[in-house]
Amino acid sequence: MSIEDEIKSKFRNDYHKALVNLYYTNNVIGEQFFKMLKNYGLAAPQFNVLRILKGQHPQAASIGLIKERMLDKNSDASRIVDRLYKKKLVERKESKADRRQKDILITKKGLELLNKMVVCEKQEDDILSNLNIDEVKLLNGLLDKIRDK
Repeated sequence: MSIEDEIKSKFRNDYHKALVNLYYTNNVIGEQFFKMLKNYGLAAPQFNVLRILKGQHPQAASIGLIKERMLDKNSDASRIVDRLYKKKLVERKESKADRRQKDILITKKGLELLNKMVVCEKQEDDILSNLNIDEVKLLNGLLDKIRDK
């Protein structure tokens, strides 16, 4: 369905239409993703942090490294880590390199949760399943080009 039909609106030009289409599509995809994560008791930024820590595992990550790699740069990484700590999905240790900093590690419970969530990865892929691989590559290239301005 076209964006005009979805939101019952007209656009001043194709650039405006493309921007609204990106925002709207992002919200549709985000809502689907949010529903998947809710079944596991996580918010999207928490899932993002767990994935970052899994990628670092068995090494620790600093809050700075987590912030650097997060998808949403406006997220408060310290608060997210605090919430994950309360759920026993991460642990915090004093950094050997800098006692003022904390090393953040994913726990066994955190890794087990991510392993249970493998089904979410399949559901993520299904979001774009109506595109063939060439279209997906083109989309990736176009999105990269937009950010390179």
